[in-house]
Amino acid sequence: MKTEIKINVELDANRVPEKISWTAPDGGVSNEPAKALMLALWDARTQEAARIDLWTKDMPVDEMKVFFHQTLVSMAKTFQRATDDEKMSATMMDFCDYFAEKLELKK
Repeated sequence: MKTEIKINVELDANRVPEKISWTAPDGGVSNEPAKALMLALWDARTQEAARIDLWTKDMPVDEMKVFFHQTLVSMAKTFQRATDDEKMSATMMDFCDYFAEKLELKK
């Protein structure tokens, strides 16, 4: 079995992203717009993460801060599921709370 996820990035003349969209037919997603993306792939051969971080030139800074916070929370939860390391996961969540507090994201 195989599935496919497609990411399309439209660039301006200076190669700066203007539009990002993604499609994942198995998830019911078709040409859905996005303002930013963070993708990390593990290269077992080099033991390094290959990363793609993109955002459109009209991505508001306040939304970028929320996006980062939500990504950090997601990473902490994924770390917990992947490693079962409750102590470090809790420490990561503490940092997420601190991050949100310092950026005044929580009301």
